[in-house]
This record gives sequence, structure tokens and C-alpha cells, in this order.
Amino acid sequence: MAPSAVSQDVAMPQATATPQTQVTLGGKIIAITGANRGIGLGIAECCLSNGAAKVYSIDIGETEEDFAAVSKRYPGQLFAVNANVTEESTVTAAVDAIIEQAGALHGMVVNAGRTHHKAALDFTKEEIENLFNVNLFGAFYTARAAARAFIKLGIKGSVVFTASMASYRPNKRVPSTPYGASKAGVRNMTHTLAMEWAQYGIRVNSVSPGLVNTAMTYWVPQQPDWEQQLKYYGGFPRLAEVQELGGAYVYLLSDAASYTTSIDIPVNGVIGSKCCQISRIMAYNH
Repeated sequence: MAPSAVSQDVAMPQATATPQTQVTLGGKIIAITGANRGIGLGIAECCLSNGAAKVYSIDIGETEEDFAAVSKRYPGQLFAVNANVTEESTVTAAVDAIIEQAGALHGMVVNAGRTHHKAALDFTKEEIENLFNVNLFGAFYTARAAARAFIKLGIKGSVVFTASMASYRPNKRVPSTPYGASKAGVRNMTHTLAMEWAQYGIRVNSVSPGLVNTAMTYWVPQQPDWEQQLKYYGGFPRLAEVQELGGAYVYLLSDAASYTTSIDIPVNGVIGSKCCQISRIMAYNH
């Protein structure tokens, strides 16, 4: 055999499309659960400022002034669709309505969630079930509705979950065992669904915010020893603004992340990073 000959038994790598190097959502249709306000609305704003054609908030509540303000800056690009993430049929109907109106769906941010902080012994059965119904079951239903749509449309879509730094370690001052457990379940779901859906070209990742300035955390900087806590935690001495989370989501939703799946990106101003690092080392060694 001549040195330049190639054996017919050797499989040659298949040619692929030129990878996207620019982080942009140009022309993409993105859906975000729980985006009428708070973190979800901040993500929506970042998606629109990075070129998304249309962004749809899938939420159970009504929109308010903050939503209207963002919508005014991006006329004809931000919409709200009503659905209850704890009922899979309503999420599926919302996804179908978005596709009917926009013609496609390229990314789903599974963001809807709720929190409740109290001692584990004091939680009622109803409180525990409410947390898990939204944070875990609702997240699964939403991701599955999106995946089914991607497969039907032949789109290599992206699913991005909102997890939490509470999924890595408890907050000593305001513990919430059910909340942390539900968000740890979301991170596990991220890895498992990424493995299952890779065959369809669907990417599944998550973002773990730390302390974010929203209506749910208004009390955090009002604590008498807040300055002392910041010295203890280290890192940036403030809460994050909702828009500061958006870059991680935009990257994971973009084609620049076409080979990125099954990861979690902590956006926490370094708080808790040592714990995250230890978790990753343990996972690698096992």
C-alpha cells in the first residue's frame, strides 16, 4: 500500500458546519418561564439586547411596570403567554402557541421557581410540595415540552435551567432544605437530560445564581450584620443585578456554545466558589 493511501476500514471524520464564534442570539426565538419580573425578565432583556428576534415569557401571573418598560424598549419583540408550569398540558399549549405565532423555537430558559426559608422541622407538607411542584416538577415538564418541540421542528435547541448556589451548599443564615434539594435536583436533571438528548443535538445546561437583587431578596442587605457577612463571604460586596446574570444564559443559548452541554455556570460573585470547586474535584475523581 502506498504511504498516502487510506484503508477503507478506517472511518473518516464527517465534515461539520463552520462553528459559530460570535456570541449572539441573532434571529432566535427564546422562551423563558417566570419572566414577567425578576431574574427571568433580566434574562429576557439580555436576550433581546443580544439580538434575539422575539422573547416570550411563560408565566402564571400578570405583567407589571418593569415588563412594560422592557417591552417599550423592544417593541414587537417581548410577549407574555399564560401557563402554569406545574401542569404540563398548559406548558405544552404555551409552547405550541409560541411556535404558531413565531414559526420556531430555538431556546428555552427554565427559570420559574419559588423559595421559602424556614427551619426544616417547621415546614408543612403543603409548603414542601409547593416548592417541589414548581422548582423540580415544573422544570422537568417545561424542559420536556421544549425538547419535544425541538425534535418535531428538527431544531438543535438549547435548554437552560436556573439552578441556584443553594444547590451546592446551604445558606447558614436562611436555610431551606426543600429549596436547596429541589435546585440540586435541577442540576442533576441538567446532566441527565443532556446525556439523553444529545442524540437530537439538544444542549442542556444550567446557571446557578448567587444573591440577586430581586423582590425575594429585599431583606438581605437590611440585616444588621450584613457588612460583616460580606467580609465573611468575601467576593463582590453587593448583590447581583438581574441583568448581570444574562451573559451566562446568552452564551448557553447561542450557537457559540454548540459543543457546550451538561454544565452549570455559577454566577455568584465568588461567594461559595470554594465549595463549588471541591464539588467539581470530587465529581472528577469519581
